[in-house]
Amino acid sequence: MLFWSGAIVVGLSAVLFAKAADGAFDLFRMMASHGWWVPFVVTPAMFALLSWLTQGALRATRGSGIPQAMAALKVEDAGFRHRLLSLKVAAGKMALTLAALVGGASVGREGPTVHVGAGLLYSIGRRFGFDDPTAAGRFILAGSAAGLAAAFNTPLAGVVFAIEEMAGAFEHRMSGTLLTAVIVAGVVSLGLVGNYAYFGTIVAALPLGRAWLAVLLTGIAGGVAGGIFARLIIPSATGLRGGLGRLRARSPVTFAAVCGLALVLLSLLSADGLYGTGYAQARDILDGHPTTGPLFGGLKFLGNLASSLAGIPGGIFSPALAVGAGLGENIAQLFPGSDLSAVVLLGMAAYLSGVTQAPLTAVVISLELTANHQMAVPLMAACLLARAVSALFCPVPVYKALAQNLVDAHEAEKNREAETT
Repeated sequence: MLFWSGAIVVGLSAVLFAKAADGAFDLFRMMASHGWWVPFVVTPAMFALLSWLTQGALRATRGSGIPQAMAALKVEDAGFRHRLLSLKVAAGKMALTLAALVGGASVGREGPTVHVGAGLLYSIGRRFGFDDPTAAGRFILAGSAAGLAAAFNTPLAGVVFAIEEMAGAFEHRMSGTLLTAVIVAGVVSLGLVGNYAYFGTIVAALPLGRAWLAVLLTGIAGGVAGGIFARLIIPSATGLRGGLGRLRARSPVTFAAVCGLALVLLSLLSADGLYGTGYAQARDILDGHPTTGPLFGGLKFLGNLASSLAGIPGGIFSPALAVGAGLGENIAQLFPGSDLSAVVLLGMAAYLSGVTQAPLTAVVISLELTANHQMAVPLMAACLLARAVSALFCPVPVYKALAQNLVDAHEAEKNREAETT
């Protein structure tokens, strides 16, 4: 009953978050409609404000939120888990991600929903006496899966994500708990917003033949671009990433404002701008009515990079799908007469697989987002290829690397405390 109740809360929170996120971005677009100069004021200022707000107690709200949930799952330390998953952090994650969308940031809400789902179920479990580290870990895992399932209305993707990305392994006795949380959260989402596919029903197919070269091209291109993106957002002590890290550490608020300004300048080169999740642009491209221009995929890539490097709250799932859609549209031009939607869907899944190095999650989520099952085999091939190519550029999957950074920082802090005592 506790899991059911917690999953209901996660489902309600995910739906509320989704509606609020749409409203937040609509507010930005309304402000931007008053003049070309508005984003030059609003976006850098919001990036700077969010950077300042996340310097202290709300530091755990930075970024996607998936690494925080993974780190909390890995380290069985109640204090560490509370710092990453408390109700205060969950509420702050939602509020600050909405603020990022009001500022036009190129971020999504799905990763933050995973963070919120993990935090809510973990906090509920602790409130009712489930303090055992193993039991608490099950609450974190189930909350993460329920969060993704409710965010995208993709129950299968929620389960696969928990197995492939969050846990890395799957306890047999955990299966019932996990499925129950996903089902209950999914039913709540279904009851409130109806049975819908995130991108609508996309009728697309890729018959065997020359068009299957698109599988090869999207797999390689998605892997290269996704691997480079992942590598660039993982902190490092050397090279370009080291230099950017030192700049951000020296003056985080100014650095974030510059990232916001970069996003605005890049948006001037795109017909529809690079702000927000990119959902509308991706859907138009999938429907065969693109209005973004041939440079959209590359520009959205850079816009996502600027938002991620700023260190502000916000996810990379939806923006990654938008980059993949632009990439797929470019590749589709090489195959006149082929199904544009099919090649675009390949690009979306392959790039997402390249960024996350979670090919099964990328396949399942792409199929559920479009209510399309005819593309299962080509999507699997493209995503597996993208994952292999991505690993050449970024040997450690991005979420695991970012989670490990959190774990290393925690262990270093414990060592310092031990030395002082």
